[in-house]
Amino acid sequence: MGRQCLGLASPGPSPTIPTVPTGVMTVLYDGDCRFCTRSARGLQRRFGRERVALKNFQEAGALEPYPRVTHDAAMKKMHVVMADGRVFAGAEAFARIVASIRFVGWLAYLYYVPGIKQLADLGYSLVAKYRYKLIGRTETCDGGTCHLHGA
Repeated sequence: MGRQCLGLASPGPSPTIPTVPTGVMTVLYDGDCRFCTRSARGLQRRFGRERVALKNFQEAGALEPYPRVTHDAAMKKMHVVMADGRVFAGAEAFARIVASIRFVGWLAYLYYVPGIKQLADLGYSLVAKYRYKLIGRTETCDGGTCHLHGA
């Protein structure tokens, strides 16, 4: 299984996942990235606060409740922590959000069609890698973080 679900094969007891309302998934996004911040807020607007909670992983201690998600991994891909604790990253994370929508959610499973998955992952990786150069950074991006990651 080539999925990037980070929460399925963890040995030992599951880490504690922060309390969120039933059915809410948490999007861990780069708050220093203008595109990432707008995209995360857009996801929440489209899918509702009852379905999507946002967490800027650049804030101090933001990743502590998510031991399976490192800062380096979060810098490379958006992560979504599902209500049941499973973690998905990149284009698959977006597909998982869309999959939760009644009536049209089945369209998200097109992501898993061979060829489409690879193209979506490649496109996502390229945008993520060059996001600061392509779209810019927020004014809160200080301390050289953006410079280290392509700004």
